[in-house]
Amino acid sequence: MKKLTGLMLCLLFAVSAFGQKRDGVLVQFSGIVHNADTSKGIVPYVNIVNLSDKAQIIQSNYKGYFSFVVHERDTLQFNCVGFVSTNIIIPASVPSQSFTVQVNLKPQIVNLPAFRVFPWATAEEFTKDFLSMKIADDDLAIAKKNLSASSINYLEAHLRRDGPEINTAQAFHDNIVNSHYYTNPLFNPFAWGSLINSISAGDKSRSTDNSTPNNTPTATSSSSSGN
Repeated sequence: MKKLTGLMLCLLFAVSAFGQKRDGVLVQFSGIVHNADTSKGIVPYVNIVNLSDKAQIIQSNYKGYFSFVVHERDTLQFNCVGFVSTNIIIPASVPSQSFTVQVNLKPQIVNLPAFRVFPWATAEEFTKDFLSMKIADDDLAIAKKNLSASSINYLEAHLRRDGPEINTAQAFHDNIVNSHYYTNPLFNPFAWGSLINSISAGDKSRSTDNSTPNNTPTATSSSSSGN
């Protein structure tokens, strides 16, 4: 009987303590849930779990707003898919029995393993395509094809000339055209006439130079005789 009486007293104390806790001061808990990465981002339809009151669940509206009654010192957990959960504890002795907060949820980034999709439904289809696949040429084979005589001849016949090649051909053409303006003097009859005139003028000048010394002594001797 004593043991039964003690057990009943313990149960009464536990129920009394629980009743006192739940009969505490009520607080109007309100707020808006935002995205922690941006001040203007609203997180809608967030689950709010009251861990201190039998895991009671309340949900915010499409604008992230919530407002419901809790007790002082209650622990509230905010959960939303794609965000890290966060807890808020209602402080004691809340003035005017109203507590307003702005809850910021941090986005949760989950890196999934890479998944590669192949176009073959079965291993047999892959084996068939692999055996019939044409392997691309390596750099050496491509270089040999590009430098072959047939490739060079084809490029020479169909590829247009570039700027430097056009300038070189134009300069060569101009040199050939301009070379016709310079004729050989031996084939010019006027040049022959000028040559003959220059030779005749040279002969006359030499004959004049030879006659001048003979006259000079004569003039000298006559002047000396007069003296």
